Amino acid sequence: MSLKKINTVLAAAFILFILWFGSEFILIPETVAPTFGLPSWPSGDGGGFLIVKGTRDVVMALVLGILLVTGHRRALGWAMLVEAFAAYGDMTNVLAHHGSVATALGVHCLTATLMVVNGLLILRETRTVVAASVTPARQPA
Repeated sequence: MSLKKINTVLAAAFILFILWFGSEFILIPETVAPTFGLPSWPSGDGGGFLIVKGTRDVVMALVLGILLVTGHRRALGWAMLVEAFAAYGDMTNVLAHHGSVATALGVHCLTATLMVVNGLLILRETRTVVAASVTPARQPA
C-alpha cells in the first residue's frame, strides 16, 4: 500500500472520529461529557460550553474533510498539525484541572500525537511531488 493511501485512510479516520465526537457533544453533551476526563462539569447555563466544544470539533473535522476531498493534500498536512494543538490543549486542560491522567494521555495526547504523525507523513508525501514538479526539464543539446 502506498504512503498516499495510508495517509488518506488515516486522515479519513481522524475526520470521522472528530466529526462523531463533536456531534455527540452537540446532541447528547450530558452523556459524553464525563468521558472527556475532567472531574466535574458546568451546571445550569454553563452546560452550553459543552456545545461550544462540540461545534469546535465539527468545524475542525469539516475543514480537514474539505481539504481531503478537494485534493489539497499539503494544506491538509498543515491543518492536521495545527489542529493537533486543540487536542494537546484538551490534554493540558484536563491535567490542569486535576482530571483523569489516563484520559488526558490515553485519549487527548495520543490523538494529538497521531494527528501530528499523520500531518507530517502527508507533508512528506507532498514534498516529493512538489520537489519533482519544480525541477526544470532538461534541454536538448
